[in-house]
Amino acid sequence: MTVRQQTGSPRAVAPPVDFTDFYQAHFHRLAVQLYAYLGDHAEAQDLTQEAFCRVLERWDRISGYDDPSGWVRRVAWNLATSRLRRMSTAVRHLARQPVEHVPGPEPDRVALVRALATLPASQRRAIVLHHLAHLSTREIAEQVGVAEGTVRSWLSRGRATLAGYFTERREADDA
Repeated sequence: MTVRQQTGSPRAVAPPVDFTDFYQAHFHRLAVQLYAYLGDHAEAQDLTQEAFCRVLERWDRISGYDDPSGWVRRVAWNLATSRLRRMSTAVRHLARQPVEHVPGPEPDRVALVRALATLPASQRRAIVLHHLAHLSTREIAEQVGVAEGTVRSWLSRGRATLAGYFTERREADDA
C-alpha cells in the first residue's frame, strides 16, 4: 500500500519511531473521525483499536513508511466501512423477515414465576427440575450433587411455600 505524505502542510508531523508514541499521537483523532462516521462511540473506539492492533503486528515494516498514520487511518476506515456494510445487510435481512406477534405470558404463568422467585434457590431449582423438566428426585440429586433425601426435602418445603403463597393470594383477591 502506498501512502502519500502531505509535505509542506502545517499539519505534517514526522512519524514517531516508537509505537507507543505513535499510538498516543494518533488514536484519539482517528477515533473521533470514526465516531463522526459511524455515530457510535464505542464502535469507533473498537475499530480504531483493531486498526492499531494490525499496525502493531507489522510495526517493524510500517514504521518505515513515509506516513504510517495514513496506513492506520486507511485500515480503520476500511474496517468502519465494512462494519456499516454488514450492519446494512443485517438490517435489510431483518426487514424481510415476517413479524411474529407472540402473545404475552398468561396470568397463571406470571403468578407462578413470581411465586417461584420467593423460594430459596435450592428449592426453586428442585421444583423446576422435578415439575417442569420431569426429572426424578434421583436424577436431580445426581445433577446437583446432593443426597436424594435432600432433594425430597427441598421439594416438600418448596411445595408448602408455594401452597401458602397461592392461598394468601387467593384470599387477598377474594377480599
